[in-house]
Amino acid sequence: MPIGAVAGREDAMKTSLREKIMKLRQDLGPEASHRYSMQIARRLFDTELYKKSHSIMAYMSFRSEVDTGHIIRYSLNSGKRIIIPITQKETRTLLLSEIRDPDSELVPGSYGILEPLPGHMKPYAKEDLDLILVPALAYDPRGFRLGYGAGYYDRFLSALKKPVPTIGLAFEIQVLTEVPTEATDIPVDYIVTENRIINCLDIRGHSS
Repeated sequence: MPIGAVAGREDAMKTSLREKIMKLRQDLGPEASHRYSMQIARRLFDTELYKKSHSIMAYMSFRSEVDTGHIIRYSLNSGKRIIIPITQKETRTLLLSEIRDPDSELVPGSYGILEPLPGHMKPYAKEDLDLILVPALAYDPRGFRLGYGAGYYDRFLSALKKPVPTIGLAFEIQVLTEVPTEATDIPVDYIVTENRIINCLDIRGHSS
């Protein structure tokens, strides 16, 4: 089969899987989504990685994603620094900016995701991060993720000059037996759901 045909079939499979997971996530409804998001936040707060981290990169949740609002506010109130990614469509990269008051500093930006107002940009070096919270549509227990297709996080994570712990936040319905992977995919170290914490490093170690 020609390479182009194989790639096209894989893209179609990913598109279908994205649509399926988005529907499952949306079908949770606001009440269950909020309850599970709070359970995920509490599990995250109990981890040693979180407790030891001072500078946390946290994405601004969008639509039916695990809600990061409570995580961000709790972290700021606990004296931690919160850094959010801003998508740069032209270069398909992520720019980092520290936030201190999410209620007054943010407005909808690229893709409708909240980002700092121009006067509130506080650039932050990725080398100074202690922990990175990563979004995705689906994960498998090895930590590989099915993103939204633009590759922002894979490029960002592959460009880090030092290892920074990564945690994927997901509802249990987003954890699949396996997700399609490519050579450029960067897996996360841990996944936190409303039911458990998955040590992806350990699973990858046993399967290698």
